[in-house]
Amino acid sequence: MKLWITGLNHRTAPVSVRERLAFTPGELELALAELKSLPGVHEGMILSTCNRVEVAVTAEDETDVRSSIESFLSEAKRLDRAGLQPHLYGYADRDAIRHIFRVAASLDSMVVGEPQILGQLKSAYSLAKDRGTVSGLLDTVVSRAFGVAKRVRTETDIGVSAVSISYAAVELAREIFGSLKQQRVMLIGAGKMSELAARHLLRSGVQQILVTNRTESRAKALAELVRGTIVPYEQYRARLKDVDIVITSSGAPEFLLHKQEMKEIIHARKNRPMFLIDIAVPRNIAPDVNEVDNVFLYDIDDLQRVVDENLKGRMNQAAEADKIVAEEVERLEAWMRTRQVGPVIASLQEHLEHIRRGEIERVRGKLGALTPQQEQAIEMLTRGIVNKIAHGPISQIRKNAGADNGPVVVEAIRSIFRLEE
Repeated sequence: MKLWITGLNHRTAPVSVRERLAFTPGELELALAELKSLPGVHEGMILSTCNRVEVAVTAEDETDVRSSIESFLSEAKRLDRAGLQPHLYGYADRDAIRHIFRVAASLDSMVVGEPQILGQLKSAYSLAKDRGTVSGLLDTVVSRAFGVAKRVRTETDIGVSAVSISYAAVELAREIFGSLKQQRVMLIGAGKMSELAARHLLRSGVQQILVTNRTESRAKALAELVRGTIVPYEQYRARLKDVDIVITSSGAPEFLLHKQEMKEIIHARKNRPMFLIDIAVPRNIAPDVNEVDNVFLYDIDDLQRVVDENLKGRMNQAAEADKIVAEEVERLEAWMRTRQVGPVIASLQEHLEHIRRGEIERVRGKLGALTPQQEQAIEMLTRGIVNKIAHGPISQIRKNAGADNGPVVVEAIRSIFRLEE
């Protein structure tokens, strides 16, 4: 049986190709049925995200799996196969197991350590399981991949540090305030970065978010999205003394907040700290605001430096995670080799039993009438001889089943006892 993966991702294909190959949730059920019906294919699963589309199958060894899957993808999405091929990669057997483990552990992601891919892989597996397209080797490998991902998360810090601008801003806020549950936030501007930061703040427990924007309709849309309250743009300065965290992403051409203004606000707050996150370009907050006591100002370059340092840390953790993946690949292969020797042992026992019975029948006519006790003695004697003969080779098969030379030992015993016949 061959395990095979064919696919493309953010490194091998531009988004214009990835989006054309992507499967919608509504397309996946039919696609899985078509995949399973391909000649020689036993199991099939499709993982389709914004950054990758991968097809995993198990198939008979003689099947030209890569060609079958390439044809399947090009026909399913009505794409020219010749134009698709340069973007595709393929992994077989051990390399396929390693690839699945690395994908599950987020070592193959655009942002190493991001948690979303594991959930996406679980959803793809769950659908394939429900549709009956995984039930054997592929089922075992993907199930084990979930355990590998958990081990990587537990034994490394690969997912701990912030590696996006918006998430870095929230982590810095957490360092300043500790818990964010009681902090009030104001978003000045309704840009995408503000939205992402607000989402992270919500996940961190923030319950009060104020939203202001020059265009009221955009402020309203963002407020609904983050369960916030709209503040009229001309009134936001008067509300600043009531908030602890300010995120600015306005397109204003001039500074919105100045040093003297922030001094007055901090005085009104009785020197309670404020955290200002300026992710606008050009900047919304004057740099010298950072000189005001109890004001912590970070602009997008500050946050980028945090992200860059964290990314370096994640890459170091990724090296440790890859060691875990290598261990788990070896462990799974050893387990699979152990399972594969079962039929060989059964075949050897059956072969020797056939010889034993044949020899008894061959000489039975020369023995004459036998008593039940004599029949039992012959049975015990011949079985004992067969078991002693089988003991050595069976012990060697089991001893070497998980070792690298296991297949050599098995093949030698098959040849000696002519099990292939």
